[in-house]
Amino acid sequence: MIARRTLLAGVLAAALPAVARPARAGEPGVLRIGYQKNGILVIARQQGVLEERLKPLGHTVKWVEFSFGPPLLEALSLDGIDFGQTGDAPPIFAQAAGGNLVYAAAQEAAGSGAGILLPKGSAIRTLGDLKGKRVAFAKASSAHNFTVAALEKAGLAYTDIEPVTLAPADAAAAFARGSVDAWTIWDPYFAIAEAGDGVRVLTYATDVARPNTFFLANRGFAERAGPVVAETIAALDGVARWAEANRGEVAAILSKGTGVPLAATRRAVERADYRIGPMNPGVVAEQQRIADRFHAIRLIPKPIRVADAVWTPPTRNG
Repeated sequence: MIARRTLLAGVLAAALPAVARPARAGEPGVLRIGYQKNGILVIARQQGVLEERLKPLGHTVKWVEFSFGPPLLEALSLDGIDFGQTGDAPPIFAQAAGGNLVYAAAQEAAGSGAGILLPKGSAIRTLGDLKGKRVAFAKASSAHNFTVAALEKAGLAYTDIEPVTLAPADAAAAFARGSVDAWTIWDPYFAIAEAGDGVRVLTYATDVARPNTFFLANRGFAERAGPVVAETIAALDGVARWAEANRGEVAAILSKGTGVPLAATRRAVERADYRIGPMNPGVVAEQQRIADRFHAIRLIPKPIRVADAVWTPPTRNG
């Protein structure tokens, strides 16, 4: 008989590729979109919305899947893709490294689609109990920021834990075999793992800090093809409005498009907030606070100004 934790690790690993598919250099008339296994971009891909909206602008769409945000933004900065979505931390690390990117729009996520998970039998009861423990998360991801913020809330320093930086599939395996004491992760992998035997949620992201996600573009592409980026955001806004009102259909679409079990996808969809908005001053200020936090604890080598990477949409005629 297969052990439950072995089965859980297998499901998580199967749901998440370890690396992105190779992306070719830029092609005229092609918008290359990097996406992950959740959210608006998966819905848009399954519905063919962007292909239809960009046809009048003479653009087709090419989709490239990534396991998590940092490799997606590396590809964006190196002109491997033109557009994509990540959580809050990846663009900060990328900008600090000189990445060639801009923020195009934001999702001010009020949902609780990320958490710190504890394995069966864990004696940890509070955030303060993480002191001295091995905590897994993906380096430079939104889970990295969530972990730091959770430690701050508990009055702990980043140096008070033993960070175990692993890509989600590797972290899932480490968590399942008991090699780490806690795991910070986002949906849909959070939803899959939290259903495991005896698994507990120590805290949700919304109990610590309001998490935002971002739509980002290669700076050069945004400068050359501003109307394409603007039309892409407008189309995704329409998808977001539909998703807010049709969560049952969204779960079915996402499960079909990603291979993540429907039950886990439903949990993720019910706690998601799909609304898209501009890079308003509040969103920029919150992102700047995260960047300053990372610099203060030397996670990034130099201070950055988030506002320098905010894209200005082209002015519409008429």
